Amino acid sequence: MKPFVPKFVWFDGKIVKDEDAKVPVMTHAIHYGTSVFEGLRGYWDSKNLNIFRLQDHIKRFRNSGKVYSISLRFTDKEIANAIIQICKKNNVKESCYIRPFYFVGKHGINLHVTEKTPTHAVIVMFPFGELFNKNGIKIGTSSWRRIHDISTPPLAKMGGNYLNSILATQESKRNGYDEAILLDHLGNISEAPGENIFVVRDGKLLTPPPSSSALEGITKDSVVKIAEDLGYQIIEREIPRTEIYFADEVFLTGTAAEITPVISVDNKMIGDGKVGKITRDIKKIYSDITMGKNKKYSKWITSVY
Repeated sequence: MKPFVPKFVWFDGKIVKDEDAKVPVMTHAIHYGTSVFEGLRGYWDSKNLNIFRLQDHIKRFRNSGKVYSISLRFTDKEIANAIIQICKKNNVKESCYIRPFYFVGKHGINLHVTEKTPTHAVIVMFPFGELFNKNGIKIGTSSWRRIHDISTPPLAKMGGNYLNSILATQESKRNGYDEAILLDHLGNISEAPGENIFVVRDGKLLTPPPSSSALEGITKDSVVKIAEDLGYQIIEREIPRTEIYFADEVFLTGTAAEITPVISVDNKMIGDGKVGKITRDIKKIYSDITMGKNKKYSKWITSVY
């Protein structure tokens, strides 16, 4: 079966054909990266489309814009309804990625963005499978450092922030890795270009804190809750670069990446070079949740149909 081709997008409160969603070339966001975005997944379970942690994504969606005084001119309920309606309009019956974003419109070249500055909001979607090899990937430490609160707030999901991620990704691909890992300004582990990171040592799960420029990931938060329910201890603290080489397991988390095992870092094998037990157990529960098979976490799922 061929992947569906989405014909419609949600644009400023209206559902329009994809080819009719146009913006002027003087749109501020094109020139300065003044855009806010989120990424959500919809999982098709053969009967319904399950959107994962819809309300949590919308909350972060609005908060990101507040950092830059960029206004989202729709309520949380309107955005949630719009996401559901655009899924229905496109008659989505397979797993997909949903990308809501809002951005500064025609504002000239003025850098003085305020809450009154004109903005537009859009929701697009497209078919989406696995981002990485679920049997494990190889990652390499980038020479580029992760952005930091001293210059560019890393906790806001802004379009411009990801130029930092692009540089790290390009470097990692040139060096033969599947993905990069970024250090913070102090040289500690921060995150991957689009994912949070977990390091497993002696049965404990370590993960960098926001002070290490790690995004407050929704998938990361989900993994923390799942791991705690499984009885594992979660420690959020600074992780020196060298410590990751001593890990028993390493995995990345993110909406696109889901739970992705890491089998080597800087060409140093992690564990036995295979997916570890803790990673495997968490990954299995996460998959069951997104497919609507785990009622314990049913509050994380919003059904479209």
